[in-house]
Amino acid sequence: MSVQTIIIAILFAAAVFYVCRLVYRSLSAKKGCGENCKCGVDFSAIEADKTNQQ
Repeated sequence: MSVQTIIIAILFAAAVFYVCRLVYRSLSAKKGCGENCKCGVDFSAIEADKTNQQ
């Protein structure tokens, strides 16, 4: 094998790894918030506005 072929094979393998990693990350479960957890953000003003409008 020539050096050029080896370099192309390494670049191709790196590109395949990168694309597979992107697909895996987009399909894997997120480790962030669930429903109604608020994540430490204060939404009390928004909730107060909703109750005042009703």
